[in-house]
Amino acid sequence: MTRARKSLGQNFLMHARIAERIVMVSGVDKNSAVLEIGPGTGMLTRALLKRAGRVIAIEADYELYKKLELDFASEISNGHLKLIHGDIRNWDFEMHLNSRYSVKEGARDYQVVANIPYYLTGEIFRMFLEAEHQPSSMTLLVQKEVADRIVARDGKPYSAKATKGKESILSLSVKAYGKPKREFLVPRGAFKPTPKVDSAVLTVRNISRKNFKTRAEEQRFFTLIRAGFAHKRKFVRNNLAEVGLPQVDIPEKARAEDLSLSDWLALIHHSV
Repeated sequence: MTRARKSLGQNFLMHARIAERIVMVSGVDKNSAVLEIGPGTGMLTRALLKRAGRVIAIEADYELYKKLELDFASEISNGHLKLIHGDIRNWDFEMHLNSRYSVKEGARDYQVVANIPYYLTGEIFRMFLEAEHQPSSMTLLVQKEVADRIVARDGKPYSAKATKGKESILSLSVKAYGKPKREFLVPRGAFKPTPKVDSAVLTVRNISRKNFKTRAEEQRFFTLIRAGFAHKRKFVRNNLAEVGLPQVDIPEKARAEDLSLSDWLALIHHSV
């Protein structure tokens, strides 16, 4: 069996039925162009190839890349699979997905489906959600706790009595662009080597910039939430005063985690 490299955060999915279920909830079909990050041993890749019209898989581990080349020689030959050796963080996916690697020449619509290293979760979300050409959806295997944090509150209004479902920079960042949903749990025993925590499949659908009229608003949103969460022991009004935000209608003792996405979006217009 292929040995996992700890430096790359590899935990290989070993159950074909779970891979098939991931692809099913992702909603990909024969018209879909799918980007898979870190195909590893190819378990999820096989399931994607059964449903997707075109799969582009990028693998950072050279040994795995060469093995995948052999295992999927037929799919690569007939153009169903494009296999790339590289690090997603250094690969210009926007240029390639919008040219010769797409299902249709110049197609901008694509989906991301992947079992990603846990340590890259936040970076992967930022990379794709803030991209010029966003995916239409993302389906990722992430830590269960991270999935729970991202779907926390689900847009419920601030309540001083609320003790659960607090927001975070990550949860607000994801919700600003799409609708996250925790689809199902994946036990740690489904992976080799076995991680110390359970995982969950998280989908983000309907990805767009509809919450922002301009790029300036988008940038201001992130400026505000980063300022709001900068000093966790301070009330959010005090944190936001440091970036010149007028005293608007925020509960006096509210902290940044207590405000919903709609609260933060409203603040954009009070700060310009």
